[in-house]
Amino acid sequence: MKKLFFFIAIPVFAVLAAVLALVLLVNPNQFKPLIIEQAAKNTGLELVIDGDISWKFFPSLGFELGKTELRNPQGFSQPNLFKVDTVGVDVSVMPLLSSQLEVGNVTLDGAEFYLETLKDGSKNIDALSQGAQPQATETEENTAKSEPTQEQTTTEKAPSSWTINLAGVTVSNAALEIQDRQTGSFTKLHDVSFSLSEFAIEKWTTATFSVKGENNQQRFTADGQADFKLAKGFTAYELRNINFDATFNDPSTQIDSAQIGLDAFKFGGVSKLTYAVKGTAADLKLDMSGAGQLTVDEAVSLVGLNALTLDATFEGNALPQSPMKVDMASDLSFDLTKNHLSFVLEKLTLNALEFDGKADVTLLDIPKVRFGLHSPNIDLDEFLGLAETPSKSSDSSKDGSSESPKKGANEPEVEPDLTALNTLDVKGKVTIDKFKANNAHMQNVVTEFSVNRGIAELISFRSDLYEGSISATAKLDARKSPASYTAKKRIKGVKVQPLLSDVAGNDQLEGTGNIDVDIKGKSLTPTGIKKNLVGTVIINFEDGAVNGINVAQLIRENYAKIKGEKVEKAEEAQKTDFSAMKATLKLDKGWVSTDDLSMQSPLLRITGKGKANYIDETVDFLVRTSIVGSLEGQGGKDIDELKDVTIPIQVTGAWAQPKFKLVFDDVLKQKANKEIDRGLKKLDEKLGDKIKDEKTKEAVNGLLKGLFN
Repeated sequence: MKKLFFFIAIPVFAVLAAVLALVLLVNPNQFKPLIIEQAAKNTGLELVIDGDISWKFFPSLGFELGKTELRNPQGFSQPNLFKVDTVGVDVSVMPLLSSQLEVGNVTLDGAEFYLETLKDGSKNIDALSQGAQPQATETEENTAKSEPTQEQTTTEKAPSSWTINLAGVTVSNAALEIQDRQTGSFTKLHDVSFSLSEFAIEKWTTATFSVKGENNQQRFTADGQADFKLAKGFTAYELRNINFDATFNDPSTQIDSAQIGLDAFKFGGVSKLTYAVKGTAADLKLDMSGAGQLTVDEAVSLVGLNALTLDATFEGNALPQSPMKVDMASDLSFDLTKNHLSFVLEKLTLNALEFDGKADVTLLDIPKVRFGLHSPNIDLDEFLGLAETPSKSSDSSKDGSSESPKKGANEPEVEPDLTALNTLDVKGKVTIDKFKANNAHMQNVVTEFSVNRGIAELISFRSDLYEGSISATAKLDARKSPASYTAKKRIKGVKVQPLLSDVAGNDQLEGTGNIDVDIKGKSLTPTGIKKNLVGTVIINFEDGAVNGINVAQLIRENYAKIKGEKVEKAEEAQKTDFSAMKATLKLDKGWVSTDDLSMQSPLLRITGKGKANYIDETVDFLVRTSIVGSLEGQGGKDIDELKDVTIPIQVTGAWAQPKFKLVFDDVLKQKANKEIDRGLKKLDEKLGDKIKDEKTKEAVNGLLKGLFN
């Protein structure tokens, strides 16, 4: 027993003797000049150690360094590049004999870093990199000259057999300032703290941190914690209980809380993700939360976020509807080797709107985006609040608040900035089962469009519309300003009256409409569009009527007045039927004109020509009406004497309230000429045998006609 005690006591005594000799014979402060000299040699900077370097013995061997400062080079605003109040490190001695490195608690208190960039681009940390370069070069040369011996190789490999244990790390009252005088930016981190619990290989360790900061006018805080475990040889690691919470504010944004949590993380495994954000941004109040499943493969080449959900509520006057409830479910995956993102939208609801679809994004110099979106029903009027516009406008007119839109009416029009289109490569397809906009109802809407480096193209648009269909293509070239555009549209078999009634509250025109539009122009300001628009619009209406005017009644009443007869008032429908109406409208920089307007009906044949200015919104049009049927069939008294007589109707004035005028001077001349022709025919029959000379006949006929011209 005594021998055993003796063998145990010898190494203990040796260790105690070595420690005692270290304390008595070695004063760590004697290394100060050497440390300062080496710092100046390698960095060119002055190192100041005001505090003492002292030994620590409990609970393990170590040392403590007092206040230390690394001075900045000349010309920088802060005196120090780095300073620290206290640094403490201790190491257990006995485990070293068993190839175990057990480091006690490492403390760092009051550490401050100051990184500064001057207007000429020079940085205070340049001294560190420049000072380290010669030493690194010398080391490389020595390494190249000497071949590693077997002993050196063994020594280099030896650490792999060591085990490392760390009692903990504590960083407190740390700060970091980054000032860039070239850009005028300033970032400051303060109240930085970090702690690490007992660390050992193959054991769970807890790390926590907190920080406050500011960047120019932005203020933020962040804190979090996580448990992690390192495998032996640092070949793998795992995380769990990951929580992060942050706040942020600037003049327009106030994020009270932004939280992210992961229950665990391991390459090749599934991690449950949760997140939540509350605050305001640009006067928009937001409250968002959601969850998902995060996966990262072991090769760190494929990242997946499946079953990602979003449950959010947004409130604000800028929204078309407030509050707006948003609900989303989706899957997302990103292939890092191909820079390819795939997104599947299972469901997205914005109050009453609902969407589903998918998208693919390839990250290139200009990201390539391809997507497809579907919605069963979109009522854009309800979503944007347009259905309430009439009542709102009527209310505002009563209290005088309708004057507010007039503000800025004289401000110059500016072309929209479309330079962002030059950075896009987007192609997509949108399908909507039912769609309502501006009170027009559409079904089976299918749209394909693309935006590629400044050119936006409506590849195809098709929709069912009021028992007919509409199709269109268009292209916008925004590579230079003002932008230019072309558009083609075809409306086929559309019932015109219900369309106009829904869209404009106007039921003046009935029939089945067919319209072909082919236009082009440049400029996207309201006035620019009107002044530069050119093209043609071909209209072909069938089996319809013009409401608001009864041409037959108008003819009877005016003709009766001219003849001095009593005008008979009749309760007749203000409507003129037609079997076909056609016109080719030519658009030319503010003017629309036609010379082939024609309308056919059982009673009338109408032709017309004229022009209108859609900038001034005025019209000057002459419509020629020929009576080919019986007026009696139109609900009135027959006046056969006007049959086959062409009646001109002048349409002038503002097109919102046009004026109609019958030009009866021409009517009377035509009727007189018609009667003369009849009389001459009879006269010719009676005197034909008596007047043989043709010249005499022509003279008599000319004399009679001249009486009425």
